[in-house]
Amino acid sequence: MLRPSLLYINVLIIATCGLIYELLAGTLASYVLGDSVTQFSLIIGIYLSSMGVGAWLSGFLDKNLARTFIDIELAVAIVGGLSAPILFMSFAYLDWFRIVLYGMVFLIGALVGLELPLLMRLLKENVEFKKLVARVLTFDYMGALIASLLFPIVFVPKLGLVRTSIFFGLFNACVALWGTSILKPLIPGRVTGLRIRAVCVIGLLLVAFVNAKKLTRWAEEGLYDDPIVFAKSSRYQRIVVTRGSTGFKLFLNGNLQFASHDEYRYHEGLVHPTMSLTRNPKRVLILGGGDGLAAREVLRYPSVEHITLVDLDPMITDLGRTFPLFVKLNKGSMRDPRVHVINQDAFVWLNKADVAKFDAAIVDFPDPNTFSLGKLYTRRFYRMLRAALTPEAPFVVQSTSPLYARESFWCIVSTLEASGLHVRPYKVNVPSFGIWGFSLARGLRFKIPQSVPDKLRFLNPETMRGLFAFPADMARIDVEINRLNDQRLVRYYESEWRRWER
Repeated sequence: MLRPSLLYINVLIIATCGLIYELLAGTLASYVLGDSVTQFSLIIGIYLSSMGVGAWLSGFLDKNLARTFIDIELAVAIVGGLSAPILFMSFAYLDWFRIVLYGMVFLIGALVGLELPLLMRLLKENVEFKKLVARVLTFDYMGALIASLLFPIVFVPKLGLVRTSIFFGLFNACVALWGTSILKPLIPGRVTGLRIRAVCVIGLLLVAFVNAKKLTRWAEEGLYDDPIVFAKSSRYQRIVVTRGSTGFKLFLNGNLQFASHDEYRYHEGLVHPTMSLTRNPKRVLILGGGDGLAAREVLRYPSVEHITLVDLDPMITDLGRTFPLFVKLNKGSMRDPRVHVINQDAFVWLNKADVAKFDAAIVDFPDPNTFSLGKLYTRRFYRMLRAALTPEAPFVVQSTSPLYARESFWCIVSTLEASGLHVRPYKVNVPSFGIWGFSLARGLRFKIPQSVPDKLRFLNPETMRGLFAFPADMARIDVEINRLNDQRLVRYYESEWRRWER
């Protein structure tokens, strides 16, 4: 006797797993290709349209529907379960990654699109039509909700992308094995062959799950020039540290954040123009900079009594505090009792009414390649930041490259000016990045800073003056400002940096 309630659970699982696979594909695509808005839009669009193709193809199936359903479920388990490791390795070793990406998304969508109509046809003899449609769609949408909640909150932080993919493949395979029992009344002949195939798929995916770390490491080694010494996914990003003959490098979502052999140029250029404008700064705010390298430079000033460091990702600040390579490079700054770490979204934190007044601020966020990061470069954000500072306090904003992303750089400068600030843009040559830009801002007018602390490796008074001179190919251009409701900066950034993709 067929039990419809068990098949409704199948619908829930199918919908949950299907959306999980597409969220995985979208996340991987945004990690390795950037342009997250476009990637997610394309992938969800391809997935939904391919489900329609699958539903259309189901009309050509007339015989052995229950057996076919289980075979399709096993196909989803293999393709979906191995999708993340395959995509990782494709990006590392193939030039036609996009073909593999969109092809896999289409295949998973078509298979899921095949399953749901087959289930409805299997149920139609046991359930009234209007109840059948209502219940199938209800469980389908519930599955989508479950996937959208569990993916970012539970599975990616706990398992990582590769293990999440394989885990749900195992889930699909187990459902297929279970289906050989609940659909047995509808399967002509013996089900032994189906069960053997299901057990083989489960075995294959179990082996992949156990070796997921090795698979990920193998794929990532193709992406980086140097051996990987640390690799882990936090709730917010993929963190990789590599080490070679010249030192070590930190990558977030595949993007270089610093190289130990020349980071001093970046961080001296980031911190000291701001700090030199401040007389005896006592309270300093650092937004971002969880690696502790900006804090290292701020702590050179003996008057500093308190540093508040706000960084979203606790895994990064923990590395800055405990990972030996980081601790040696940042000179133990994250262990200094004057440094107080807050793991929170800087936008939300600044919006609090009880934020104390600071004498200076260092803003060292990642580049604005998503809307969640772009909001940290808006006029609204800069006005909130200004409200957290004393009237005389200067601050600096990491502003991407004025050479490679000229529109983006001047968009940040223009947005700061639109916030009622006086701005002095400047740039630093960091070999690992090329020419990199910063924006020094203050509510009061100010002159180009002249003095720097003694014994810096890069900056001196003469070098400081030269930072503020721009050649013709980096000179100011007319751009729109970046507003919270219209993040023009993200569009500038995506279009400019896309030209430099490999």
